[in-house]
Amino acid sequence: MKTFAIGVFAFVLALMVGSSAMAQNYVPASMNVNEKDIVDTAVATPQLSTLVAAVKAAGLVDTLKSDGPFTVFAPVNDAFAKLPAGTVETLLKPENKGMLTSVLTYHVIAGKFEAKDVVAAIKAGNGKAELTTVQGGKIWAKMDGKNVVLKDEKGNKSTVLMTDVMTSNGVVHVIDSVVMPK
Repeated sequence: MKTFAIGVFAFVLALMVGSSAMAQNYVPASMNVNEKDIVDTAVATPQLSTLVAAVKAAGLVDTLKSDGPFTVFAPVNDAFAKLPAGTVETLLKPENKGMLTSVLTYHVIAGKFEAKDVVAAIKAGNGKAELTTVQGGKIWAKMDGKNVVLKDEKGNKSTVLMTDVMTSNGVVHVIDSVVMPK
């Protein structure tokens, strides 16, 4: 089940979100091509500006620009806004770089897992797929109706808003909440 599970999840979301206006608001259609890397794709997406700032503060730009491949569950700005007041500001402080790095790498899976791969892993796991993050923690993917939902180690849930944003070094799946490691 491990990291293989992510791609299946993206496929289901792609089918669900498809050409909806909501999905189009999150990632420009021009980003659905293998031209830009993960960082350049995020930078070109205004709804991921908080994530971009966090990646820069954590010193992860070079890592996410490397060959990979990586699968990134990218929280939109509204996802960061859901966190308790002051959380983002605290995480962005230089003295909290380790904690920020842990949170961000918890959103990354080694390898390229498209939606179809995640969905297949969910089916193979009898409705639940366990994903191992680069941070070393686990995220579980399952279906909630027609939506793919991630559950973190603290029991928080995040719904996938858009899947299969292909990049030159992996794939990005946009999510509505920040997932947190233990």
